[in-house]
Order: sequence, then structure tokens, then C-alpha cells
Amino acid sequence: MLNTCYNNKVMPNEEQITLVDKDDMRIGAMGKMETHEKGLLHRAFSIFVKNDKGEIMLQKRATGKYHSGGLWTNTCCGHPRDGENLISAAHRRLGEEMGFDCPLKELLSFTYGADLDRGLKENEFLHVFLGEHSNAPVLNPEEADDWKWITIGELRQDIDKNPDTYTYWFKIALEEIEKKNLSF
Repeated sequence: MLNTCYNNKVMPNEEQITLVDKDDMRIGAMGKMETHEKGLLHRAFSIFVKNDKGEIMLQKRATGKYHSGGLWTNTCCGHPRDGENLISAAHRRLGEEMGFDCPLKELLSFTYGADLDRGLKENEFLHVFLGEHSNAPVLNPEEADDWKWITIGELRQDIDKNPDTYTYWFKIALEEIEKKNLSF
């Protein structure tokens, strides 16, 4: 694995993520930071977990995250490591970030791009998964500072009032889910 620099800090053994084309076909691999610095299209996933009341579990990203720290977002998100199966990666990250696992089904996939903080760029082929779990998570403090259950109605109202407190990809994923008339 290559070492990558970020803000003059060497990132040894940086996780290699999968670069893809517009059809989600692998075209290579690159370190996560370099991929985001260059804004290259890469495979990613977002997980929405609902409880038995139909509420969605949100996490507040850890303030120290490499981008979008301190913002509210879906239950879990991440990138498969190069060569890692997408669904295996989703289960791995759910355990790493939120301390639990549950069955997941893919709802949809789409591409989007965004300029992020710290000069980084998002350019993802995003796969959106849905799971069900009704217990409290066990947060990894390096990944999440807080969490909560929220109804879709309450979430929509809060996004309308406070859009800058939510991650870009989370708002886009919600719009895509609603456009396709998918439900939680």
C-alpha cells in the first residue's frame, strides 16, 4: 500500500478503495485520501437502519473525521476496500462504526459529486442499503459523536430548517429514495 500525505501528515498503510467507471465497473484502486483529493469516481455505500417503529437511526459524525465532521448523517457509510465484496464491507462498517450488525438489502444506487470541506471532493457511485435493528448502538468514538432515532417527517422538517447540519450525501440519498417512491 502507498503512503499518502494529507495536510502534511503521512497516512501510512492507507486503505485502498475501488475506483469505478460510470457503470460501477472496477478500473483501479487508490488510497482513500488521494481519491477524495482528486475527486475520482469510487464505490461507496450508505446504510439506513430503521427500528420497529419505523424511525431512522442517525449518527453524528465524529468531529475529528477527515471530512464532514460534526454533521448528522445516515446510520453508517463507507467504502469497500479494493477487492472486498460490497455487502461484506457494509456489514463490516456497521460493526466498526455502530457496534452492531443486521440484515441489509440494497434499495438503489446512483452517482453524485460534491465539494466537501478541507478541499476534498466527493465523486461516488453510491449503493444505499436498508436494515432493521431496534436496539441502541455502541458508538465507536473515532467514527460518531452521537446518535438518535427520528421519524421521516421530523427529519424532513429539520433538514428544511437546518440543512447545513446534515451531510451532503445523506440529503441526496433521501431525495433519491423519495424520487423512486421507496419506503423505509
